[in-house]
Amino acid sequence: MGSMFRSEEVCLVQLFLQSGAAYNCVSELGELGIVEFRDLNPNVNAFQRKFVSEVRRCEELEKTFTFLQQEIVRSLSPTLSSPLQQPVPTPPAPQPRELLTIEEESERLARELKEVSRNRDSIRAQLNQLCQYRGVLTQTHSLTASQAPPPSFDTGMMDNRQDVRLSFVAGVVHPWKVPAFERLLWRACRGYIIVDFREMEEKLEHPDNGEMVQWTVFLISYWGDQIGQKVKKICDCFHTQMFPYAESQAEREEILNGLKTRIEDIKSVMSETEQYLQQLLMRAVAVLPQWRVRVQKCKAVQMVLNLCSPSVTEKCLIAEAWCPVRQLPALQSALREGGVSINPGPKKKERFRGHSLFHTGSCRFGFFSPLIMNTFKNSILCLPPNFLSFKVYIYFLYQIWRMMFGGRYLILLMGLFSVYTGAIYNECFSRGLSIFPSSWHVRPNAMEETFRVNPYLSLDPNVTGVFTGPYPFGIDPIWGLANNHLTFLNSYKMKMSVIIGVIHMTFGVSLSFFNYIHFREISSVFLVLIPELLFMLCLFGYLIFMVVFKWVVYGPMDSNTAPSILIHFIDMFLFAANKDNPDLYHGQMTVQIILVVVAVCSVPVLLLGKPIHEYLTHMRKRHQPTGERRPLLSENGSVNAHQGDVEMRGEEEEVLCNSSLYVCFAELSEVLWVMVMHISFSQTSYVGSVIMAVIFAAFAVLTISILLVMEGLSAFLHALRLHWVEFQNKFYSGTGYKLNPFAFASIIRASSAN
Repeated sequence: MGSMFRSEEVCLVQLFLQSGAAYNCVSELGELGIVEFRDLNPNVNAFQRKFVSEVRRCEELEKTFTFLQQEIVRSLSPTLSSPLQQPVPTPPAPQPRELLTIEEESERLARELKEVSRNRDSIRAQLNQLCQYRGVLTQTHSLTASQAPPPSFDTGMMDNRQDVRLSFVAGVVHPWKVPAFERLLWRACRGYIIVDFREMEEKLEHPDNGEMVQWTVFLISYWGDQIGQKVKKICDCFHTQMFPYAESQAEREEILNGLKTRIEDIKSVMSETEQYLQQLLMRAVAVLPQWRVRVQKCKAVQMVLNLCSPSVTEKCLIAEAWCPVRQLPALQSALREGGVSINPGPKKKERFRGHSLFHTGSCRFGFFSPLIMNTFKNSILCLPPNFLSFKVYIYFLYQIWRMMFGGRYLILLMGLFSVYTGAIYNECFSRGLSIFPSSWHVRPNAMEETFRVNPYLSLDPNVTGVFTGPYPFGIDPIWGLANNHLTFLNSYKMKMSVIIGVIHMTFGVSLSFFNYIHFREISSVFLVLIPELLFMLCLFGYLIFMVVFKWVVYGPMDSNTAPSILIHFIDMFLFAANKDNPDLYHGQMTVQIILVVVAVCSVPVLLLGKPIHEYLTHMRKRHQPTGERRPLLSENGSVNAHQGDVEMRGEEEEVLCNSSLYVCFAELSEVLWVMVMHISFSQTSYVGSVIMAVIFAAFAVLTISILLVMEGLSAFLHALRLHWVEFQNKFYSGTGYKLNPFAFASIIRASSAN
């Protein structure tokens, strides 16, 4: 079993599948989801593999299922409130005869749906036109009774004509086109027409997009064939629907009565067609989820079989797959009935390589190494995860939100630890908090002469009553009023950064001990681990010791005589003593000399120890006879990349960078507070409250845009570099690949998400 610190052991196995049982065996492995198959035909084109015809057959079935799905969404009444749910439990992969049945039934159902849908659309279009025709006759029956040629009609246009007859063009036009349509008719026909527009009483479907439109009925009265040709061309240009319009009132009434009878008949046929279409759609809804899952499984099995290599006799298929060691009994049990032979692969040293497998829940998914969550943080990040942690079933459409949802617990812990760090400094957004009463008091120095003469009040902790004890938690907020608060806070934050940074790096170096023991690299413990720890602890560990020792030993009474740690640290490398800087403890000089000598002696061991050991080991192996053995997986036979592609990362010691950034942004916060918010405090009238609201808005915008965004991004980048280079480089190699087992559940889940 793997742990949260190390992957499970994964081995490479070789499967010999009989041709007749290969499909069922791979299908059983897909249900288990414990192995990842390797491609044994990397140089063969995807269209030239053995089972490509079966894959194409499944893809054609998926196209048919897509058409059925589209018809269900478009025509089913009432519409589905949610997408089609996957069947539970999922059906098995179909046998060849069952796949043929699915193919025949799906094609027959799709063919019937196409025919019925086409007939339904044709009947609907015909009904729509008849309703438009009826609306034209209904709206215009009273407009033609009293129409006559206009008085200004030019008789010169009808030379050699015996009579002038009034003609009509009637139809419907989209209401958006009416102004342009009317304007063009007037300009083209020079006013020798009469145009009337009426809105229909009912909304009818648009033939192109199915939108319900309240069409506008038009009736154009004109005289002469030339005018009539212009009118019809303009109507065609605007894509209007024109209908025959009888000249006499009696004929129009007779046509209207006939239209009503035809509309009723078509509605009856339409109802029967729609009813039959709904029956077909309900049948598709019942069988489509089952068909889709079974065909997806069949396609996945055929694609896996394309990864296998045929034997010399063509009687079996050879497959190679990665499998967790603890799942080998389950693998053997699943394939025992199919007569499959399993080769467990090479010796242990050569087979456990290449793939990694971690069992993670929703809480551990965001981070495999939970040791970084208390040092990789940002204060504002603790707010969104409080919502995300409880909405575990929310599906985020965009990748960025999906990534945040996957790491919601990591972000929550980062935010909580950042709040804890702010509580240590007793600050929120770089502003001090007064949670408890201050431990410093000015009452012993409360003399009128003192306040009048001195611009600053000096608080001496040695004076009785001035300092009553340490602050309960964090830094006393009175330091925010002191003129030397930057000197004190910067010194304190710098020391805390050094302490946390050295502890962080020492912890990373110590973790490599478990790797050396696990891989039986005992030489690395003495040639790498111990020299690294000696070098770091003898120098930087001793620096931390001096900081803590000074904090503990020297109090307010003797703070004036406390030695300088920085001078001691410099004299430590110079092997010199400073008479003006007293020792922290007795025998300090001797201890420092020993520590520097040990640290210096560790350097050649780090530089030369491991290379010399590797060279001696290599020379010893050259003189030892080794039996010839062909490994199952070659040195560069990993699935995704070669071992040589992994770049070595260098090291650099920068534990003070985040501290200097923090001090910089603390200074910037101080500038914003003094230069912006203090302006509003100078007004004490009612107008000052309005000014304060405006200034506070500007202060909030500057704080969020500059401090939160810039500081958050800067802290993120530097923390990312420190963790990858300074911390994880000590124990983490990252040369494996995530095991992606062949599992029907994952395939179906991914298909549903898409």
